[in-house]
Amino acid sequence: MTMNEILRQIETGEETWKDQIETFLLENDPETIYQTSEQVASYGFVEEALRLLEHLSYLFPEEDQLVVDRALWMLEVGQEEGAVELLQQIPESSDVYPQVLLALADYYQMTGLYEVAEQKLEAATRLLPDEPILQLAKAELKRETGRYLEAARLYENLWNLRDDLVHVNLALKLAETYSAGAAYEESIPYFKEALKAGEAPDVLFQYGYALFQSGMYKESIEQLDEVLAMDPDYYSAYLLSAQGYAMLEQNEQALERIQQGIEKDGFEKEYYLFAGKTALKLQLEEQAIEYFSQAIALDPEYIDGILNLVQLHMHREEYEEVIALAEAVQVDGAILTALYPYLAESHNQLENYEQAYEFYQLAYTEQKEDVYFLEKYAYFLLEEGKRQQAKTVIQQLLSLQPDSLEWSAMLDEL
Repeated sequence: MTMNEILRQIETGEETWKDQIETFLLENDPETIYQTSEQVASYGFVEEALRLLEHLSYLFPEEDQLVVDRALWMLEVGQEEGAVELLQQIPESSDVYPQVLLALADYYQMTGLYEVAEQKLEAATRLLPDEPILQLAKAELKRETGRYLEAARLYENLWNLRDDLVHVNLALKLAETYSAGAAYEESIPYFKEALKAGEAPDVLFQYGYALFQSGMYKESIEQLDEVLAMDPDYYSAYLLSAQGYAMLEQNEQALERIQQGIEKDGFEKEYYLFAGKTALKLQLEEQAIEYFSQAIALDPEYIDGILNLVQLHMHREEYEEVIALAEAVQVDGAILTALYPYLAESHNQLENYEQAYEFYQLAYTEQKEDVYFLEKYAYFLLEEGKRQQAKTVIQQLLSLQPDSLEWSAMLDEL
């Protein structure tokens, strides 16, 4: 059996070649066997590639390159302990020792031992200070550990060698690294360069996001439109482009775009929240109520949706609805805490003074820095004849507004 016959069987889906590996090993020279191991591994038959390399290692026990190759494929199939044992057998004096250090760095990085991985890479770099693959590995490690500026500098150092790194889209790595580090403007030219290699929805979306974060909303929408033209089910693009329209104060287009997103995916509470806020800008209060209600229906503990709906009901003086909504979501104490000021005011407006007093007391603990709340609470206490408590609240108001003549006079009066 020849290498070409094995590859032909792989391409046609046959597997009889696996049973003839021993025959193949006997009939072919070491160079052919080595090339075949690379080929079958590239097709995903790593176990079989390892079998071929083990045979070569038996024939050439002093060949360290074969040990490294075996270890790399063992790491690929989850045989980490055996791979590390093989790598540790290779002496520092070996020509392939930098490869050993790189392989160990990959292993330790994969297992989350980032400091050890970095030590291995630094040791390899001391042996081969100008090796681009090592510089690339260091950049990848720094990027993975959140050191985006350091990673970007290393990628930048490799920029003039990008033609040699034919399998690496260095422009995309730089774009994504700058973007991950919130250096969005710096990422833009690299996204443009990366897209020359071909447009893909994910890259276009990242580019659109970087443009949005850089305040280039019109350009961001253009890229996101391309994303949706390529993939109408790219749900994240609907919200981001709608936000772009909102930033341009094109609220009708923003609402239309988020409605398109809702039609595609009706289970994203953030879509309904954004739609509700946008409807309010267009003075479509009934629609806003419906959108906020839909968001809460998807997640009864969605505090942003609940607060927006409560505030809208308060604006419309629909105090019964505020109380009913609070009762519907009272499963979470944290949510209720945020609603206490609204419940206090709602009960007060409905002349349920005992309940209003109860909620004002509950709200006071967490609202001591909120001047608007304290003013309402102070007036409520005065109207209820609770002068001593009113005095305490007014003193708190004066600590926040020491120049207020109104509260100073009122405190003197008390």
